[in-house]
Amino acid sequence: MDLEKDRLFELEQQSIYIIREAYKKFPKLAMLWSMGKDSTVMLWLVRKAFYGKVPFPMVHIDTTFKIPEMIKYRDEKAKEWGLNLIVAKNEKALAAGMNHNVGRLECCTALKTEALKNFLQENPFQAIFVAIRRDEEGTRAKERYFSPRDESFKWDFTEQPPELWDQYNTDFPSDVHVRVHPLLHWSELDIWRYIEKEKIPVLDLYFAKDGTRYRSVGCAPCTKNIESDADTLDKVIAELRITKTGERAGRAQDQADNYAMQKLRVKGYM
Repeated sequence: MDLEKDRLFELEQQSIYIIREAYKKFPKLAMLWSMGKDSTVMLWLVRKAFYGKVPFPMVHIDTTFKIPEMIKYRDEKAKEWGLNLIVAKNEKALAAGMNHNVGRLECCTALKTEALKNFLQENPFQAIFVAIRRDEEGTRAKERYFSPRDESFKWDFTEQPPELWDQYNTDFPSDVHVRVHPLLHWSELDIWRYIEKEKIPVLDLYFAKDGTRYRSVGCAPCTKNIESDADTLDKVIAELRITKTGERAGRAQDQADNYAMQKLRVKGYM
């Protein structure tokens, strides 16, 4: 158990170091918050890094199809923690009737990727924090902690800067957009063990009710729950230690194409 506590402390300290480095280097900075477990842990780390404060805006890209409990949680925590919350939508696509029935990738591209790109064009933040982990999905394993994007916010996964011996490149031209990933080195199990250690309030959706729970949360039409009796933190952690099922197995957009996430992320997706 001491080894597990030591690992969580090392993970926390490395993430806080990355958060503070980004804050020092990029005057115009924001953070994406999806209300899921990962981005909520990142938000918790930001609050630790700045002594309970969040000195930059929190941005939620709202597709309008999120599970209702997520929006309720968002609004409650934004008020409780004094967050400068910005909600962004692709109003044009929504007005034109974009939804998951048009196509999973088409919907994600319009309501997430294009919504984010439109927001960044109107609000030129040089860098944004994103709570991705390498173990979550294959293309995210190709990422760096400080990951540059071109003028269209596109990601070239073949041209990522090396980050050897925890030496991070933070010197980018002012016209380069950077995604900062403080949780890249965490695992799903690490996230839950840290939630348990810190007593972080997370969505009730993650805990089993009537034999099912959500392992990953997102838009209601495209996110399935899993069979599970894990209705407490201890049981969720115990389940993760033995599961053979991928974390995003319930996310429909991942199943739409063998390279679905890579195609989305190259275009600017989270």
